[in-house]
Amino acid sequence: MSKLKWGMIGGGEGSQIGPAHRLGSGLDGLFEFSAGALDHRPEQGIEYGQRLGLDDRAYGSWQDMLKGEQKRDDRIDLVTVATPNSTHFEITKAFLEGGFHVLCEKPMTMTVEEGEEIVKVAAATGNICAVNYGYTGYSLVRHMRAMIARGDIGKVRLVNAEFAHGHHADAADADNPRVRWRYDPAQAGVSAQFADCGIHAMHMASFVTGQEVTKLSADTVSCLEQRVLEDDAMVNFRMDGGAVGRLWTSSIAIGRQHGLGIQVFGETGGLRWSQEQPNQLYYMPLNERLQIIERGEANLSPEADRTTRVTIGHAEGMPLAFANIYTDLAEAITARKSNRAIDPAADLFPKAVDGLRSMAAVVAVAASGKQEGAWLDARPPMFQ
Repeated sequence: MSKLKWGMIGGGEGSQIGPAHRLGSGLDGLFEFSAGALDHRPEQGIEYGQRLGLDDRAYGSWQDMLKGEQKRDDRIDLVTVATPNSTHFEITKAFLEGGFHVLCEKPMTMTVEEGEEIVKVAAATGNICAVNYGYTGYSLVRHMRAMIARGDIGKVRLVNAEFAHGHHADAADADNPRVRWRYDPAQAGVSAQFADCGIHAMHMASFVTGQEVTKLSADTVSCLEQRVLEDDAMVNFRMDGGAVGRLWTSSIAIGRQHGLGIQVFGETGGLRWSQEQPNQLYYMPLNERLQIIERGEANLSPEADRTTRVTIGHAEGMPLAFANIYTDLAEAITARKSNRAIDPAADLFPKAVDGLRSMAAVVAVAASGKQEGAWLDARPPMFQ
């Protein structure tokens, strides 16, 4: 089978996320990096793209890329949008309507209304719109999901999720452009830390439990007084399957590095996983001894087996998790081209509806924080 053609918008030289996408998309030889508009500065974007081997398909703007790719017989099959948050909606909508499948970085949009429009456009065009909650690509996260779905811990009672780091704790770093934009409402929207990191933890809670958040109460604070948007949040939430949720997210937790982790407690057992130690899933059956499940060991779920890349005992990293999202998308695109059903173990990539639900939660957290923790509906209007 020939490789699918992949393009990227944003993720240029010096980008934090660009290299992870380029590594992830190319890891399995399913995608060929074929086109890109990699920088908002046209000359730099073209020059960098050409250095990466894009030649005449290194574009100066996403608009040029859209027009150029639409004219080609060998047009890209998938485009990744890795630009600043405020541009996600416009670019994603334009490429969906232009006939392309899209993987958009989170948050998918800046407003709930935009999110609902993207969901509708994806449905109307029939094109895939995925959202890069890339940490759901980890093998043992998918095994956790499979264990919960088959009833290994019984009915889920409580979910505890965290995404707390300390990399924005230095007040002297306030004017650093890599930090400053995250707390600027004009660029980040109504939320900073929750929109940046908290939604990863909340989406993972839904991903592993199979339940959606219905309402929430939030305590938000800007520990650095010069910040308009929050750098710490504590969120309580309820899910449609009856589970209770607790979520803490912070960017001023000095000593924390990455800080993404999740615990799920059911009637007959509990599970715990941390992104910084992704090779182990801790499983405690009721009234039994703690078990440590190792990534790559025998007799795991098909979802885990499909996403295991290196032999047991070797470290698994974030680009490999991203690669699993790209492998899912390659399977989905190929299945459509072949007019066949997608492999169920691959139909796990986060979709536009996940991006919409996350945006609704972001808005609810921001509003609840301003209302001293009032309980608010966390569902998008189209799902209320």
